[in-house]
Amino acid sequence: MKNFEFHNPTKIVFGKDALNKIAIELKEYGTSCLLVIGQKSAKASGTYDRVVKILKDGRINFWTLEGVQSNPLLSKVHEGIEIVKKNEIEMLLAFGGGSCMDTAKAISAGVKLHGEIWDVFEGKKEIKEALPVFCIPTLAASGSEMNGFMVITNKEKGLKLAAGSPHLFPKVSFLNPEFTFTVPKNYTAFGGVDAICHLLEPYFNGPYPNTPVQDELAEGLIRVIMKTTESSMKNPEDYDSRASMMWAATLALNGLTRAGVGDHPFPVHLIEHSLSVLYNIPHGQGLAALLPGWMKWKAEEKKEPAKVAQLGKRCFGVEKGLDDIKASTETIKAFGHWLNKIDCPKCLSEIPVPSADHEKIAENALFQAGVWGIEDTYNKETILKILSFCQ
Repeated sequence: MKNFEFHNPTKIVFGKDALNKIAIELKEYGTSCLLVIGQKSAKASGTYDRVVKILKDGRINFWTLEGVQSNPLLSKVHEGIEIVKKNEIEMLLAFGGGSCMDTAKAISAGVKLHGEIWDVFEGKKEIKEALPVFCIPTLAASGSEMNGFMVITNKEKGLKLAAGSPHLFPKVSFLNPEFTFTVPKNYTAFGGVDAICHLLEPYFNGPYPNTPVQDELAEGLIRVIMKTTESSMKNPEDYDSRASMMWAATLALNGLTRAGVGDHPFPVHLIEHSLSVLYNIPHGQGLAALLPGWMKWKAEEKKEPAKVAQLGKRCFGVEKGLDDIKASTETIKAFGHWLNKIDCPKCLSEIPVPSADHEKIAENALFQAGVWGIEDTYNKETILKILSFCQ
């Protein structure tokens, strides 16, 4: 196991009465907040009114930034920064999926930054402070409620980029699984895939070969997410399924399973960000279309089938007596079958993304690779090869 430091400062309040503590927790940091919400679902479900009542009863002044979309836009971040500065707002409360949480984080950093927040995403500036952020997630997927990462789309530049900072960890996140009851089946499935990919990136890409603790944690969470994704789609108001899925998705990217595996890239996310910005598809859908092909590239092109085989034997019921090459092949087939079972694509042609577009996808992905400092490993030729396996 590699040397590591693990510290997660986010407090989690979990359960049906989680929102009862909002006012108490927020008042530790001030009495005014910007409430960041999506386009329609929060108000349509009535949960927005519930949150508003809590804020009013707790005597917390608030302004609302609404209209945050999937693949959140930099323009909405700029809008939020203006509101916060104009009204001298003290904190952010994100109420929605990963897009709302990431937008709130970008606003919280942008308010304190001297200059343009997009420079952080391009690696030109560093976040040194941010306003306090609180989260009420309504989708089990991104894990943004318990990590210091954010992803924002710059529509004008045609880029979707990720950035992170210890200053972006939410102070408190309030997790009520009931708020995920109204998530549509397709987004429930996309959320499950997103959470699984968060686990698989360090699982496959960590440089240290002996990580039994991290492997067992990741594999256990993957099994839970697969099971609860299916059960939540079948019965959307199954509280236990939604609760298990929500907590598993949070744990998938809070740093726990990554601790000790060593520094590693997120190549599937690298390429998917380009799919999202070029085709405006949901993040989890794009990840689903890439994962089986990426695993095939890992096993065949990179000639590293052992970890793929391990995943299959521990999570997909692949026969334990098979050698690594055969077992990796069966793993990829089984994973693809599961993706189709939950109505997710298992390859790019099922989105559909034509092979003629591989060149522009690779070109787009190279910018993020450069920001992350992995352009030598994931150069254009490598990305094109991966895309050919994913088609």
